[in-house]
Amino acid sequence: MNNHHGPQRIVCLTGETAETLYLLGEDHRIVGISGFTSRPKEALQKPKVSTFTSAKIEQIIELQPDLVIGFSKLQAQIAHDLIKAGVNVLVFNQRSVEEVLETILTVSRLVDAVSRGLALVERLRSELAQIAESARRFPRRPRVFFEEWMDPLISGIRWVDELIELAGGDGIFPHLRYERDAKRRAVTPDSVITANPEVILASWCGRKVDKDKIRTREGWDAIDAIRRGNVYEVKSSYILQPGPASLTEGVRQLHAILASVVNCEPAEGLEPSEPLDPDLSRQGAARQDAAREEIPI
Repeated sequence: MNNHHGPQRIVCLTGETAETLYLLGEDHRIVGISGFTSRPKEALQKPKVSTFTSAKIEQIIELQPDLVIGFSKLQAQIAHDLIKAGVNVLVFNQRSVEEVLETILTVSRLVDAVSRGLALVERLRSELAQIAESARRFPRRPRVFFEEWMDPLISGIRWVDELIELAGGDGIFPHLRYERDAKRRAVTPDSVITANPEVILASWCGRKVDKDKIRTREGWDAIDAIRRGNVYEVKSSYILQPGPASLTEGVRQLHAILASVVNCEPAEGLEPSEPLDPDLSRQGAARQDAAREEIPI
């Protein structure tokens, strides 16, 4: 439903804002998006005016936005340039699952879609509760290293670590989740060896994960995750965007991977809708074969 309250011409410098506006039925307000936007597919028809750390300032100005929405200090220079040009800019810094939900509510208020925002957040909360309930059936909680970057090694940002817990695992560096600066979440390869995760989940922002590189790091052949073949990629577009994607497809993928590791299945209706890491189905088939061999005849 179109209305005339709130900003009418919005530029979204990150994918999660665009996805939120689509889910609220307010996508007609979007006049520009980030090149990293991937959800929903219809959003890709909008003009692409930025990457994550740079933007086409003149092109944005030509779009005559009445609001530009960004995320994090990494977009501070873009915000600075747009503010100098007289553009209204709003930059969020959500880090936790609760902050992500609050940001969705704030965006809904901006576009006069409060009731739809509340309904969306209620739906997201309900699904997260279902994932947590499904995870309670696991026979154990595997230790997880989430690798957000490879050089230096960066462990998972706060909402990712929280979603891993929700999905049935335990992050090996829980104290680092509260660090708002990625550099302060850097870990040494030796510290990962010492923590000995059973699962390694990797998502390199904007890049495909090289699992062979992970597997062949010096000394990592002693890690349970490497020995058991539990190294998986979760696409950054699913899990590293602090918005609806990570609270739906992202957490479903985490849950499906962890369920497979402990020989469980996600509860009905909680399966991911996008393809999982292809290694997962191969590992699952191998586990089933091994289990069959253990059954006494």
